Amino acid sequence: MPDSRTIAILGGTGAAGMGLALRWARAGETVIIGSRDAARAEQTAEKIKQKVGGDARVSGMENAAACAATDLLVLTVPFEGQAALLKQLKPAIRPGSVLIDATVALAASVGGRASRTLGVWQGSSAQQAVELLPKGMTVVAAFHNLSADLLNGDNPLDCDVIVCSDDPDALQVTRKLAAKIPGVRAIDGGKLENARILEQITALLVGLNIRHKGHGGIRITGLPPQAYE
Repeated sequence: MPDSRTIAILGGTGAAGMGLALRWARAGETVIIGSRDAARAEQTAEKIKQKVGGDARVSGMENAAACAATDLLVLTVPFEGQAALLKQLKPAIRPGSVLIDATVALAASVGGRASRTLGVWQGSSAQQAVELLPKGMTVVAAFHNLSADLLNGDNPLDCDVIVCSDDPDALQVTRKLAAKIPGVRAIDGGKLENARILEQITALLVGLNIRHKGHGGIRITGLPPQAYE
């Protein structure tokens, strides 16, 4: 599995998607902003180019076109839109694609508190995505705990990204993408079933950040150096 591939960010016009696109564009990656509205995607791509510079390899497309253009997808939509979007895009997704899912089933999506998660029958949003996608696709859970506000800024992030997947190759590709964001360390979090824990941590962080008016992330300490490489 090659290390450098075009990255399509589905829901890339939102704060989290735009922040990831900005950081990866600065790192020299080729990024497609995906959106339900192609014009809005193109506008977001232009905003990123203005921040990064004219040489930035960023473009905007409708979500289905973005899926057809590459086999490395990142999903950054609210939980309430995840299932409908994946069902809609299923015919456009390339066989064997990798989906990196940052979705969190926050209770706020159904009018509850943002500081707790919903019970997802499959166990987590990422595991739900597995059931909605074509067979042969790989799902990775990652990027849940990065502050969208900080991603859209200029400073390094003081945060670790925990990556969970049942596919070792896709897990390593995702870890390398995470490590391209200054200040971020990417850690192998084990099987995809652990994604439910990542979502619960995200809900906890949301509550902390609301309470303390901050942009807190997480750091994992005490592991051997190779765990962070």
